[in-house]
Amino acid sequence: MRLLAATAAILVYFGTYTGPRSKGIYVAPFDTATGKLGALRVAGETENPSFLALHPKRPLLYAVNEVDNYQGKKEGSVTAFAIDPATGDLRALSRASSRGAAPCHLVVDGSGRHVLVANYSGGSVASLPLRADGGVEAASSFVQHSGAGADPKRQKGPHGHMIETDKANRFALAADLGLDQILVYRFDARSGALTPAQPPFASVAPGSGPRHFAFSPDGRDVYVLNEMKVTVSAFKYKDGRLTEYQTVSAMPGGAEPTPADSGAEIVVHPSGRFVYTSQRGPDNIAVFARDAGSGRLTLVEHVPSGGKTPRGFGIDPSGRWMLVGNQRSDSVVVFAIDAQTGRLTPTGQTAEVGAPVSVVFRSAR
Repeated sequence: MRLLAATAAILVYFGTYTGPRSKGIYVAPFDTATGKLGALRVAGETENPSFLALHPKRPLLYAVNEVDNYQGKKEGSVTAFAIDPATGDLRALSRASSRGAAPCHLVVDGSGRHVLVANYSGGSVASLPLRADGGVEAASSFVQHSGAGADPKRQKGPHGHMIETDKANRFALAADLGLDQILVYRFDARSGALTPAQPPFASVAPGSGPRHFAFSPDGRDVYVLNEMKVTVSAFKYKDGRLTEYQTVSAMPGGAEPTPADSGAEIVVHPSGRFVYTSQRGPDNIAVFARDAGSGRLTLVEHVPSGGKTPRGFGIDPSGRWMLVGNQRSDSVVVFAIDAQTGRLTPTGQTAEVGAPVSVVFRSAR
């Protein structure tokens, strides 16, 4: 196998929807000094690895398999991979049920002992323990959400869309698009158990459809991107409690979204000074300035994503570059980030990859 260039300090992995133009997970070297993205190649073949997560301590990568039938059951799955330190290639370790259909997000908890996964069609979340070698095992904890939201077309039932542990690794937050809620669970890092906290959830405005959220670097603020209303709801966070203090539009000019418009991803800049969201329909990235004291957001600009249907995007560890995956144009576009204003400038670099959805960076070590 071809070795990565010795000068490449960073690897970047892309999760995709598989099909004619994608075989699974792709990898490329990325130079944080110049912003140059190297050639993409297949790192590991697996079905619909739409979202990826790295282990916080070990050379391991995890992917959802966003399917609705696994081993004859109406479930999706999670696949664990070992990362080859020399090449960046992936070696499959194990695959286990996500306990619900169409898993669309996952994370490794801070202790590195469990993978937490959200199931969209299943409307549920689960915790899967990790073996000594990093492989995933059958779920040790599972929670089925119930209820409905305000929109009879999109919110007839629960739709788990994201799950993430807090900085203390004591609580897990889960965004459910169908319920207009951010559910809060106590998380036991030893057993992986998820149990409802008190209060058990925080709500967003009816019909908002919370999709993804991002913590501020200090863990005191949580920014929720609402897919359906294309807004960002900001919450103060402490010990499992969420208190909303602002909601702002992510649409150009604050326009009311049409059915073709939807929010996709939200990321807080490593400096904590900026927040970014991607919008499908307008096909852009919204840039918000974040006040260090209050956490409140102010819109700076909207920038075309450079393709069709922007989904996931990632900011490299240096905070200088953003890579945006455009699902329906089968492309990844590289932007430079202004350190003072947060504004984005296309670098002119575009790479081809089929239906990119998730972007994660890993230091080569």
